[in-house]
Amino acid sequence: MTSEHGSLLIVDDEVIAVRNLAHVMRKEGYRVTTAESGVRASDLLARQSFDVVMTDLRMDGVDGMELLRRCRERHPESEVILVTGFATLESAVEAMREGAFYYIAKPYRLEDARKVVREAVQKVWLKRENRHLKEQLQGLRTKGPIIARDPGMLKLLEVARQVAPTGCNVLITGESGVGKELFARELHRHSGRPEGPFVAVNCGVFTEELLAGELFGHEKGAFTGAVSARAGLMEAARGGTLFLDEVTEMSLSMQVKLLRAIQEREILRVGGTQAIPVDARFIAATNRDLADAVAVGRFRKDLYFRLNVITLNVPPLKERRGDIELLANHFLKRGAERMERPARRISPEAMALLREYDFPGNIRELENVLERAVALCETEEIDATHLPDELRVGVIRAFRRRPGGSPTLEELEADYIRWVLGETGGNQTLAASILGIDRVSLWRKLKRLRLVAGEEGGNG
Repeated sequence: MTSEHGSLLIVDDEVIAVRNLAHVMRKEGYRVTTAESGVRASDLLARQSFDVVMTDLRMDGVDGMELLRRCRERHPESEVILVTGFATLESAVEAMREGAFYYIAKPYRLEDARKVVREAVQKVWLKRENRHLKEQLQGLRTKGPIIARDPGMLKLLEVARQVAPTGCNVLITGESGVGKELFARELHRHSGRPEGPFVAVNCGVFTEELLAGELFGHEKGAFTGAVSARAGLMEAARGGTLFLDEVTEMSLSMQVKLLRAIQEREILRVGGTQAIPVDARFIAATNRDLADAVAVGRFRKDLYFRLNVITLNVPPLKERRGDIELLANHFLKRGAERMERPARRISPEAMALLREYDFPGNIRELENVLERAVALCETEEIDATHLPDELRVGVIRAFRRRPGGSPTLEELEADYIRWVLGETGGNQTLAASILGIDRVSLWRKLKRLRLVAGEEGGNG
């Protein structure tokens, strides 16, 4: 928690008291808003939330107790501090019963006010962090298992579940979009600490300085703007799993720091001198060839061996085409639920296109294709017209990559139609959809090219 991110609403009908306290709190780094009446404060709370509301108890119109109730109703995560010059045991008890964070009697020392506000903001941030971690855990519990029936994928899942309880470091490799983070979550789900946090960080989106701050945290005064200490992700992952995505994008100097954390099981915050224990399982992922990166000096060999205790190589979608139908129907259902649209089905023609496409973007691209189809489809069935043009182009490119000589245009057309018919099991409706023509036009081409049964003659 950093106090420069803390917001504070100060409410008091004594103008000078409000200004003095606001001045002190702004110097502490808080974002301060003031209100000189309970009515004004209530209007502000109707439009926005504050981490902490520090309000006088006795005010005309809307008093501090009423403001406390309204704040608790509208912003349950906020904390309210009541201040009064007429402190009584009864009012203090009522304030605590209504959910006040603290009850301060006037006159008070500024140092006491600083301390109470600081503790209140810390409590707000801890509540938010706990909520976030619970949401992550709930998301982890509700995510279904990895969808697959491809024998290679099923074998890979079996290996993942075997090594998950061991707690050893795992390296996950594969192209972008194949689902490396899903495998990391699967390892966490079957580990000995599934109730612990799963913390993911993409090493490629931060500069070296920012990544150091994210992973290791920093102490107060470590750099300009660091007005308080902040825990890093390695501390946040205590008792759980830290997933380092695109680890090859990490600089060599950061690799040294990561290696030390893995070896020594402790870290130093940026600007700190006291070692902090690390209790997290490390899972790393990359879409690059890590052995090649080591060979050319872009990745440390010692870190490679530390991370590469077990390697899981997730295959691209084009190597597991048997899973495309399963995944497509899964994404179709999920997309319809997310957009609150009726359930759709995929036509045989559309499914044939999906099966033949190479999906360079892998599962992520397939999900996007189905989400687009759900958004565009106004009928009960998703057909080829609801799929991107790139799919048909991709199928044609796959045909062009086949070995062959230098045929004439007519021979090329005949060969292509034969190939499409072969891929669709002779289904002319599916073939026509892939070719981008109607069934009658396909029949005419078959007749012209003498591909109709009994008319192929010497071309057969």
